[in-house]
Amino acid sequence: MAKMHTRRKGSSGPTRPLRTEAPAWSTMTSDEVTKVVTDLWKQGISTSKIGMVLRDKYGVPDAKIVTGKKITKIIKDNGEKLALPEDLYNLIVKAIAMRKHMSYNHHDVHNKRSLQNIESKIRRLVKYYQSKKVLPADWKYKPQTAEMLITR
Repeated sequence: MAKMHTRRKGSSGPTRPLRTEAPAWSTMTSDEVTKVVTDLWKQGISTSKIGMVLRDKYGVPDAKIVTGKKITKIIKDNGEKLALPEDLYNLIVKAIAMRKHMSYNHHDVHNKRSLQNIESKIRRLVKYYQSKKVLPADWKYKPQTAEMLITR
């Protein structure tokens, strides 16, 4: 399948093997994984980095195999609040940095197009998350107020 804003094909990556139970060498229990996830979330670490810490430091190949829930579900079930989905958050941070760059470099037409592409991705993701009821129906991305959205 082609990439979104280019005419080139994307490179496919390896797929993880399907597992229904944790491997024998993974020794953490569901409660231990849940505690580690909530502690890391309270320290301000993002969900994707939590997964990498679990993999690298604690030897948990996949939190969903051990606990039966994804990391975001674990965070929500323990009373923590997710302000924005992580992919949307990262795109907004990227757009803010690009707008700052564009304020100093007015004639940078390549980055102007990149900013337009990023903001169209943001609008597309917002529409998706509104349909899935992750974001409220009246939520709207505004570049002028985007910096207020990135606080946790």
